[in-house]
Amino acid sequence: MEKEKVTLSIPSEILPIVSKKTSEIPSRVFEYLILELYRLGEISSGKAAQYLDMERFEFVRFASRLGIPFIEMEKEEILEDYESAKTGKVVRVQDL
Repeated sequence: MEKEKVTLSIPSEILPIVSKKTSEIPSRVFEYLILELYRLGEISSGKAAQYLDMERFEFVRFASRLGIPFIEMEKEEILEDYESAKTGKVVRVQDL
């Protein structure tokens, strides 16, 4: 994977929050960037995992622990799916 070097100006009081070790700051900022792109739906969980050198399932668990859901559904959608599962009703993709 080709990489570009980017210079970033960050207020000095934020740096200790990002990481205790200065050498870890670039990787932590990259991690935050990938997590945010995933949260916004700009990249898939598989692509995010690839960028962070993780297995897909490992990334999904990692993101979930940080409050970023794997599947983002409204309460009504969850209830509809639950009711469909109870009744055995199958929803086809073309019905959506």
